[in-house]
Amino acid sequence: MAGAFPISSAQLESLGIKSIQNTIISKTVSGKKLARQIDGQRWGFTARIITAKRSDVYGELMAFIVKQRSGKENFTIIPPEVEDARGTASGTPNGTASAGATSITLGGTGTGTLKAGDFIKFANHDKVYMVVADQSDISTGSLTIEPPLTTAITSEDITYDNVPFTVHLTNDIQEFGVVGADKDGNALYQFEFDVEESL
Repeated sequence: MAGAFPISSAQLESLGIKSIQNTIISKTVSGKKLARQIDGQRWGFTARIITAKRSDVYGELMAFIVKQRSGKENFTIIPPEVEDARGTASGTPNGTASAGATSITLGGTGTGTLKAGDFIKFANHDKVYMVVADQSDISTGSLTIEPPLTTAITSEDITYDNVPFTVHLTNDIQEFGVVGADKDGNALYQFEFDVEESL
């Protein structure tokens, strides 16, 4: 693990979130579709950092990216655009379910709601999951998530705000490009990177 992305200094200008789930699809002569998934789901991002001077952002950012040794190291990132749940959740909810489940039995001391599209993480998981149906009470009932659980959970606490994604860079070449200059002649840099969830 090579640290946490320095999001406080390197603000994102744009973020594209991808759900990656390889599926093989074939069709019969009569048109019937046959589908099979060949590996687990993972999240990916394409992020662009705000244009800024090397002294403001890019010195620290360049050093952080070089420490990743291309895709060798993993790091954590909390994407600011999706860091807070859309619901009103508060407190410490927990969940119980077996591996492969998409329905989580809720408990704990949480109150409020979670909304479809919120990201969550269980205390014993590196994997991040998405809530796919609104949940009106996070202390009771069942929470519906995707993808299916990779590992069983037994009263594991649920993180719903500031969810850290464990990721790695997907490209071997990282380029910091000068895209212009400010009024004082200082070079302005721009950087875009692609990451994928590490499990």
